[in-house]
Order: sequence, then C-alpha cells, then structure tokens
Amino acid sequence: MPINRRRPLTSRVVLFPAMVLVSALALAGCGSDAAPRGERPLFTSVSPSPAAPSAAQPTGSPSTGSQPAVPTGSAEGGAATEPAPRSGTSQAPLPARTTDVSMTANLPGWKQVFVEDFSAGDVPLGGFPGPLYSARWSAGYKDGTPDTAGQKNPGKTGYYPSKVLSVRNGSLDWYLHTENGITMGAAPMPKIPNASSNPPRDNSLLYGRYSVRYRADALPGFKTAWLLWPDSGVWPRDGEVDFPEGDLAKIIYGAVHYDRNGADAFEKLDSDQSVTSWHVATMEWSPGRIEFFLDGRSLGVSTKAPTTPMHLILQTESCLTGCPAPEAQGHVSLDWISVWVPA
Repeated sequence: MPINRRRPLTSRVVLFPAMVLVSALALAGCGSDAAPRGERPLFTSVSPSPAAPSAAQPTGSPSTGSQPAVPTGSAEGGAATEPAPRSGTSQAPLPARTTDVSMTANLPGWKQVFVEDFSAGDVPLGGFPGPLYSARWSAGYKDGTPDTAGQKNPGKTGYYPSKVLSVRNGSLDWYLHTENGITMGAAPMPKIPNASSNPPRDNSLLYGRYSVRYRADALPGFKTAWLLWPDSGVWPRDGEVDFPEGDLAKIIYGAVHYDRNGADAFEKLDSDQSVTSWHVATMEWSPGRIEFFLDGRSLGVSTKAPTTPMHLILQTESCLTGCPAPEAQGHVSLDWISVWVPA
C-alpha cells in the first residue's frame, strides 16, 4: 500500500461494566498528550461473551491507530549488536515449550496451514529471517520505514528490523530500544503461500484462526498491534482486526475496525491481563463474526467482521500515546504462532 497513505486519527473506546469511557487518542506528536483535531470515529459497545474456557484453546493469557506501511520482504542494514541490559530492565525468561492441540493440529472446523516454533536454530540480531526462516518469514518493512507515529513525526520512530529482530532460545525476539534519538520496532510477517486467498501475496486469507504465544517486558510507550490488514489497503472501508494489542505497560485488548458512513468506527474488547506473563492470544475470523480468546477465555464477539482478504502483520511500534523514555529497552518474545483456515 502507498507509504503516504495515513490512517485517520481515532478515539479510543474503553468498556467497563455499565459504562463506556471515550478518551481521545493523542497522536499529534511524540509524547504529546493533546488530542488531535478532527472528528471522532463512530463506535459501538460490545457485550463480552461468557468467560468460559474453550476446548479448542489452551489455558495459560491495542491502542488503535496502527497503520501498516509498505512491506519489503527483507530487512536492510548491517547486523547490530545488542548491549547488555541497562539497570531496571529485564530479558524475557525462556518459555516453557508447549505441545497443546492449538499449536500442533487441525481443530474442529479448522485446518492448520502454518505453524512456527522457531526451533530451526538461533539467528543473530540483524539476521532475521536468514536462511533458516526465509522460506516462512519476511522481516517486513525495511529499515527506516515510518511506523504509525512516525508518519506524523518523521525521523522520531520507525521500523528497523536489522536492529530489532533475532531468534534466540527458540523464540522470535524484538529488542525494543531507542538509538540515536529514534525509537525502533519491527513488523515481521509469516508466509502462507499454500493457503493464500490472493496470489501472488503469500500471506492472505479470507477467514482464519490465528494463535500466538507471547510475552513482553513492561515498556511504557512501546506497543503491539498484531493485526489483520486488508489486502486492498482501503481503510476503513475494508476494516482491520487487532489482537493482541496494547501499550506494553497496560492491559491486552482486541479491536475490530469497520467503516460507518465513511468514518472509522471500532469495537474494543479488554482483558484484565498484562503482557509480562506468557499468554496465548487467539482471534477467530468467520463470516460475520470475530471472537478474541486470551488463555482460553473469550473476551467477546464482534459482528463487524471484514469480508475481504486480509494479511497478518506482527506490528510492534511506539509513541502513539506517549514515547518511551530514551533509556528504556526490553524485549517482546514470540514462542510460537499457528494459523488455520476453515476446514
């Protein structure tokens, strides 16, 4: 999609029992708390479905405004060296490898078309995907591509896979930090050519089930927006689905964006969990229905499901409601990911 296509500024909807709280999403400047000018999007509240464990989901756990940029298929730039953690930061503990059905098998109504547990070997910082993973992964947007906030603040934030991505200890790792005044993230993408709904794009589905097992350090100002983005690039007409999403110092949530009378509207479904423990996040996208699960518990259902092919981007960025402290650094770790299509 064109790099100069900017997603409209939006508002946030936070759901609590018996009330809906709307607060402006401050995207006007890096670290700014001022609400941007412009119309607020329309929204509807969502009634969470009962929080009962799902037989198809293991037990164990976005701020909106996240626009993908232009995928390139490979990272640019030389290999980087990660410094030792600064005082007050932590590195992700090794995950306990899981072998539950959600990672490894077909499920009732779903056929597995992609699974990755990063067991092929380690890849140094700056080398992902490399020979070990290039058949199944793209590093996403090239170094220097503006992230969502960077499109409003050029040169302050952006995607830098050569300085962020590695594989270590059986997990894909994002090393989130600020370098030379630029906060750095990355947005890798899996390749699923055998199931593509829109060749030659190799990561395109019309309906699917997506599960990830992940955790992160608590890093205010950095966030995940692991999302389904329309192949058409036409937003908000063709929608957007984000899960897991959220500032890394706040709770995990899911969001479904849709067009309402030419404006962005969205439904937001909160969890009560932070990212600092290992969680399994699953989104199920079926005709007329999106459901989010966290650690086997449903966060609720939206009926505003997209109806056109979408592709998955593990977008990890910064500076939407405030920038990280310059000295902040830490990690997001992806233990495994699995994707299904309707059987």
